[in-house]
Amino acid sequence: MTTPSPAIPAPAAPDAPPLVEASGIVKRYGPTVALQDGRLTVRAGESHALVGRNGAGKSTLVSLLTGLQAPDAGRIAFDGEPAPPLADRDAWRRKVACVYQKPTVVPGLTVAENLFINRQPRGRGGLISWRRLRAEAADVLRTWDVRVDPEARTADLKVEDRQLVEIARALGLGARFIVLDEPTAQLDKREIERLFTRMRALQESGVTFLFISHHLQEVYEVCQTVTVLRDARWITTAPVAALPRAALVEAMAGEAPTGGATPAGAGVPATAPVLLDVRGLTSPSYDGVDLTVRRGEVVGLAGSSGSGKVNLAESFAGLHTPTGGSATLDGAPLPFGDVPAALRAGVGCVPRDRHGEGLVPSLSIGDNATLSVLGRLGRRGFVSADRKRAFAGELIERLDIHAEGPDQPVSDLSGGNAQKVVMARALASEPRLLVLINPTAGVDVKSKESLLARVDRARDDGTAVLVVSDELDDLRRCDRVLVLFHGRVVAEHPAGWHDHELIASIEGVARDQHG
Repeated sequence: MTTPSPAIPAPAAPDAPPLVEASGIVKRYGPTVALQDGRLTVRAGESHALVGRNGAGKSTLVSLLTGLQAPDAGRIAFDGEPAPPLADRDAWRRKVACVYQKPTVVPGLTVAENLFINRQPRGRGGLISWRRLRAEAADVLRTWDVRVDPEARTADLKVEDRQLVEIARALGLGARFIVLDEPTAQLDKREIERLFTRMRALQESGVTFLFISHHLQEVYEVCQTVTVLRDARWITTAPVAALPRAALVEAMAGEAPTGGATPAGAGVPATAPVLLDVRGLTSPSYDGVDLTVRRGEVVGLAGSSGSGKVNLAESFAGLHTPTGGSATLDGAPLPFGDVPAALRAGVGCVPRDRHGEGLVPSLSIGDNATLSVLGRLGRRGFVSADRKRAFAGELIERLDIHAEGPDQPVSDLSGGNAQKVVMARALASEPRLLVLINPTAGVDVKSKESLLARVDRARDDGTAVLVVSDELDDLRRCDRVLVLFHGRVVAEHPAGWHDHELIASIEGVARDQHG
């Protein structure tokens, strides 16, 4: 059942300037254009949704609206006045605050200490007055009806209460414009309902929200206006009540529901043996997941940032230990929570962050590419340098890595070639299951095509492949795509899906709500 849109607060006077206005915004990072035509107009007292697929420019726009960076071109204004200089942090804090998925409170401090961090009330001799601190914190919490003990340790709070403390801290500084960045990603259904109730109450008290969510159903529940970004550009701004779900998905996807089909492949024969068999797998990030991947099959995992898809894939590679359920690879139980054991069991993995998890920057290309197979290249702990160099040379050739040779430092490589080294290492052990997490993130078009061609080759070799990605181009190579939403598999799309269908599943829009 669809929750009706909340009542729109009394509008500001028609001649009043917008509370926040951004126009003609351009932001580049080197050759990358993060925003080409950013626009946003938020009226006082509304909840305004900002939506778009990953890479659309939402995070960049938020960083500009909160004064973390300056635009290369364009104008940002609050109440008709130009935004403060970046260096005037106090002025920015009086204008706007952002509550992120990851807490910005200090977990070891109390609620009161977090509310007044760096501005504690002072008594005689300039010492902190703890009595005044507690009293003023209680006043702030009471004013905004945040029912949290000011003396509670912030680390002990539930996620929703921690978010309300962050909102109260911003309001205590004078800000009346609050950016909520994926605030429901870690909340269950009841907690989400409570958060939305508090948002509506705060709106009635004069607070304005910019609400960022991958779950479009939430936009319809709590927001009055929505702005869509796509490919670093403003696409549309419209009243939520006047924008059907199908039109919103179309604006995000850039295609009408009649086009954009992914080519249907031949598929994997039903007689192909199941290599990965998962039953009821459960953890704090996902719940009751069932899935299979057959020999020579490529299965995609899609979902928003809080869907649990990355943690699920990382579990198969030995990075996490589920709390329930089972998974077998070629009939043998997968060794959870043990990366070397997962590697020995036949799992190869391209992790989500090649810099932090995929490469050792101080080592050469050859050293990085062969880290997973050193036992094959020598005996009794001694690795033959010649065998390692020859093996690495073969990998460089197979992956078309543009380099001087195996001895070149991996830190010298471009992003695309560095990612190929990570892929080479994952393939070096000849895995039965290849887990790829955002395998083409941050690489050039040519490298992207080369990496995806390796996925095709792994399929042809009979490898079971699991692709976790935010990129539709990565998912197009899959025989089928499973969509996770709040930790559960909610949809399966065989090859031949349309962009708008997959995006609707990812964003939590039910099939019967597209009209």
